[in-house]
Amino acid sequence: MKMENSAHSGIPTKAGTIGGTLFILLLNITSAEVLKTAVLAAVGASVSFGVSYLLNKLLRRRRPR
Repeated sequence: MKMENSAHSGIPTKAGTIGGTLFILLLNITSAEVLKTAVLAAVGASVSFGVSYLLNKLLRRRRPR
């Protein structure tokens, strides 16, 4: 039995595995989870921006000009 040792022989298997995994994930993700993720991302970005802004203001006050 001869095994084909081509660089392209595994592409259909990989594509099928990735496609099937993504399809199952899409079926299992609800709109409530997407909304929760979006809200948490917005809160995280806002907090990060606020902390960076405040630290920047505090550090500028301490620097001699």
